[in-house]
Amino acid sequence: MRYFKNLDIESTIVITITFVLFGLALIIKGLTHEILLEAAVFLVSVKLIIMAGKSNVMKKSIETKLDAIHDSLVKIDECNNRTEGEVNRTELEP
Repeated sequence: MRYFKNLDIESTIVITITFVLFGLALIIKGLTHEILLEAAVFLVSVKLIIMAGKSNVMKKSIETKLDAIHDSLVKIDECNNRTEGEVNRTELEP
């Protein structure tokens, strides 16, 4: 159940409500052939929510990597600016 640890509260509520409605349909309709349709709807809902959770985890990972790249580029730019400043000063000295 490692997929469910990344779900937000809204997704957990939707899964719970869907499961309750699935249980009610099971009790009301009984074990007929329509239960397969109810089970399919439940599984599709859970799958979509799990995919949204995975997407959220990937988004956070990508943002972290982009922040690291940005920090590296800023450091490189600062280093280049310092080097150019030193070159300009030496060129100005007689």
